[in-house]
Amino acid sequence: METPEPIYFLISRYLSGDATEEERASLMKALQQDPNLMQQFDLLQQLWVADEPGNAMDVQNEKIKKILQLAAVEELLEQPATEMETVSPHQKKFRFRKWMMTAAIAGIIVSLWAILQPDHKPNPKSTNEIVAHKGSRTRTLLPDGSIVWLNAGSTLSYDPAFDGPQREIVLNGEAFFDIAPQAGKPFIVHAGNIDIKVLGTAFNVKSYADEHTVETTLLRGLVQLSRKDKPDAKPILLKPHQKLVLEKEIKGNIVNQKKENALLLPVQSVLQLDTTLRDDELPETAWIYNRLQFRGDGFPELAKKLERWYNIKIHFEDEAVQSLTFNGSLENETVEQAFRALQVAVPFSFTIKGNELFIRSRTPASP
Repeated sequence: METPEPIYFLISRYLSGDATEEERASLMKALQQDPNLMQQFDLLQQLWVADEPGNAMDVQNEKIKKILQLAAVEELLEQPATEMETVSPHQKKFRFRKWMMTAAIAGIIVSLWAILQPDHKPNPKSTNEIVAHKGSRTRTLLPDGSIVWLNAGSTLSYDPAFDGPQREIVLNGEAFFDIAPQAGKPFIVHAGNIDIKVLGTAFNVKSYADEHTVETTLLRGLVQLSRKDKPDAKPILLKPHQKLVLEKEIKGNIVNQKKENALLLPVQSVLQLDTTLRDDELPETAWIYNRLQFRGDGFPELAKKLERWYNIKIHFEDEAVQSLTFNGSLENETVEQAFRALQVAVPFSFTIKGNELFIRSRTPASP
């Protein structure tokens, strides 16, 4: 969808704090009518407010901020024509230059807009798809005002209108949701064979295609989990600060239970989160804050995370090295810096060839 140029002026004035109430109302109305426009605006707004120390977007944010702050010169365009005709030649020249600056700013915002758009792939069924490729993460605003953070190697698809009796999305990968409450219109996440139903809450779901479990971590609110392959089973209710790990597929007749007392099986584990930790300190949600955190991960498990995080391919050259376990976190490290840091904790050797890494046990003959 093409966005009219006046929208860029409204966005620049809104972000720089110069928009009037009427302009703010016009912008909000336009955003509400176009979900894609709202998602793109949200990305620009992230860059505007992303000023925490150490944020990877700081440099880009500062450049964009300086550009957008110049948008205040648009006020000169609002002067009546008669006034423009009575000013001095010098003033006319000055105002013309500022008008040109505003036009240039709009052009720059248009370019930034195109660069910052998440990867949306509408299909013939009018389903929106958002993709976070390996090596990247994205945040988007859904049509109902809910916010979704999408981790690397993940896809999210949904009806762009959200006009049915319930709000439904399909997740393949990992996402954190902050759901906008809507009375009588539940929000449902379909993650493989598991359905997660919420009314208004904040939670993380991890359901990658190459993993055999679905992990749901609840921070606030209440979620209800059910299985498509056991529609008559009793749903599982998850409470705040709990993490539930479910097997995607039920293998055989694990437990013979009476139907009225049936639970969703198999439940691999229900864990209580450490309530003394902030959201950004939890391993389950640290990725939202651009930090990869791992606790007791075996090397094969950690390798999957690193492959998605850095968009690389990892090969193990012997079985012994796969038995190593790791604790720690990574944030702004390059691939080589990350593996050097891992070597400090546990001895192993590695070789980098392009975007592939070959890992082996360290022997006396190894460098």
